[in-house]
Amino acid sequence: MTPETENAGGHANGRLEGSTDAWPWSPSLGVTLDATRMPRRSTLVDRRVLRITAVAILVGVAAAFIARILTALIGLVTNLAFYGRVSTAFSSPADNHLGLWVIAVPVIGGLIVGVMARWGSRAIRGHGIPEAMEQVLLNESKIPPRITFLKPISSAIAIGTGGPFGAEGPIIATGGALGSFVGQLLHVTGAERQVLLAAGAAAGMAAVFGSPVAAVVLAIELLL
Repeated sequence: MTPETENAGGHANGRLEGSTDAWPWSPSLGVTLDATRMPRRSTLVDRRVLRITAVAILVGVAAAFIARILTALIGLVTNLAFYGRVSTAFSSPADNHLGLWVIAVPVIGGLIVGVMARWGSRAIRGHGIPEAMEQVLLNESKIPPRITFLKPISSAIAIGTGGPFGAEGPIIATGGALGSFVGQLLHVTGAERQVLLAAGAAAGMAAVFGSPVAAVVLAIELLL
């Protein structure tokens, strides 16, 4: 690189000037950035970033516990509905001895969830992931706090009574609601609240399916 190119690129005191304080992976891009007068912004880690990181870790731990509660509730409802016993162990509904009465079990479960959705919160309707994405895009990542406990209960009833559903949507919605609730309590910015929402969703997903890397990638792709 010639001195003229260095000056044009804004190379001063051994450091390339650019739009951020990051490592200059493309030094020649500095000329374009300076010509277009890109705003300078710092990417250094400050105390606020560390604070949000610490809060996100706590949210993730709490979401993991909620995920375990969700799986236990699913097992409990399954055992109560199909076998009449109190147990949180996973059991297959296919081994029941209810005969034709087994047809009524999903119907009763659907009615219970319908009552919860009608008079509890409309936010528990749907799969869970699209609803979380909608709150991120349209509502500054603000999810009603009651979703934190209504979604796991309604999902456990729906799944445990034989509904054709999975736990990925409910735990993402629940973990996301927890992160959003914490963000609303702390009065953080919309972007920081979005990070907490994604942290809770990813932690819940990782706890349910034992797939931390996939959970993080999914949260980044869908929620961030």
